[in-house]
Amino acid sequence: MNSDLQPIIIGVGQEVWRERDVSRTPVDALQAVATKALSDTGSEQALAAIDRIVHVPFLMNQVPGFVEAMPVNPGAALAERLGISAAQFTSDVGGNLPQQLLNEFARRLTRGDGDVVLLCGVELLATFLGAVRGGEGFPDWATGQEDTAMQVGETPVMTAATEQAHGLYEPINAYPLFESAQAHARGLSSEEHQALLGKLVSGMSRVAADNPYAWKNEGLSPQEVLSTDGGNRMISHPYTKVMNAVLAVDQAAAVVLTTVGKARELNIDPERWIYLRGAAAAHDSWYLGQRMKLSESPALKAACHGALSQSGLDVEDLTHFDLYSCFPSAVQAGCDALGLAPDDPRGVTVTGGLSLFGGPGNNYSLHGIASMVDRLRETPGGAGLVWANGGYLTKHAVGVYAREPGDSPWEPGDDEMLQAAIDALPLVELVDEAEGGFLLEAHTVTYAKEGPTRAIALGKLADGRRCAAVSDDSNVLQALVSGSYVDQLAQVSHEDGLNRFRLLDPLSQDRVLKD
Repeated sequence: MNSDLQPIIIGVGQEVWRERDVSRTPVDALQAVATKALSDTGSEQALAAIDRIVHVPFLMNQVPGFVEAMPVNPGAALAERLGISAAQFTSDVGGNLPQQLLNEFARRLTRGDGDVVLLCGVELLATFLGAVRGGEGFPDWATGQEDTAMQVGETPVMTAATEQAHGLYEPINAYPLFESAQAHARGLSSEEHQALLGKLVSGMSRVAADNPYAWKNEGLSPQEVLSTDGGNRMISHPYTKVMNAVLAVDQAAAVVLTTVGKARELNIDPERWIYLRGAAAAHDSWYLGQRMKLSESPALKAACHGALSQSGLDVEDLTHFDLYSCFPSAVQAGCDALGLAPDDPRGVTVTGGLSLFGGPGNNYSLHGIASMVDRLRETPGGAGLVWANGGYLTKHAVGVYAREPGDSPWEPGDDEMLQAAIDALPLVELVDEAEGGFLLEAHTVTYAKEGPTRAIALGKLADGRRCAAVSDDSNVLQALVSGSYVDQLAQVSHEDGLNRFRLLDPLSQDRVLKD
């Protein structure tokens, strides 16, 4: 491929607003970061060259009653504000979207479909929810523009009916399940596992403390991460509040994407260029309960390998990472996919992560990309990897970025081939109703402010099928909080529309095994 068609980022912009202001609309916020990103290009010609505006969809579009308050087509409203004519695009839902959309439009640019892309996103959830909770009602942020944005991609439902019924539609319940499976796969004791979590989140918090765009500029010690003092209550075992993504933030980001040839035409200083060296995407089984191993993600591993292979770089060549960090289990899945230690001295984030930097809905990884560009511009010979994740460790998009173009012309990767290999993997049958022996594979305990409320587990039945199950027994809750029961036998029965499980003493386990 002609080197002039290699995709590059030429401008980035980010903003955070820590004071609530209902008069600041999403379009105002998008205009602010778009203007910043365009200024960052250093070219007065960049604005007029934009012919594609890609908007990462609002998280509130998924909430009935909230969506009516939001702009229907923010891309059209932004184009009007900027005084340009540009086609508008958007997508459905998922934290994978910033990188997924960047990958998609990089491919389009290399095919001659467009010249300059403005990719942008915003969430003003702190202001919106603050206004609602304060009795002010919904902010009036609708713009009245007709929805002419073209849809890019779609996602089917990502939870089975039985997963929904047992509480696994909530990420705060699903990701701790992965955590228990990962800890067991690593052979960690409860104490070792807690130490890993404290150290991991503490290291990320130090990055957030130095990031001017972070929602919370707060460095935490491992002990502070793990402690439930000061309002850092347990949400779902083993996660304290600070280990969970914070969604109530007001943040926006924008990226300007083009090709080498167009950047030269616009007189963009090559020192501003950051090359997209590799790009790949894949998804695991839509239902997490069908996956063979709950401790790993084959699709994430394939996407990382595909992007790195395309880039001509190895993990050892990378100087920076931004691994999706909605919960610690996601970070560990990213580390495992890359063969990276969670405490690698290069770090796992360039922002500070979703729990302290902030998790602005679908748009977090656009901040990760913008921050990566800033870091690489300061790192001669630097290269970095951004992984964006959607669903329940379900949808994965990976980008590899570098200061240098590499030795080989950039060629788009083959995501269809990657996905075909993932789709060919065997799946576990997930059943709605279960009876008998139940070998625990993953578990968590959910909390209310007053304490633990319910245990949720996934496990195998005697015939190899899998089910989800719950328990409200206080003895079960205490046992699962005190230690790991992964790979231990329990008993499950179907009662009142749910699978309910109880733990067994060693003699009872022997009887169940004999039966």
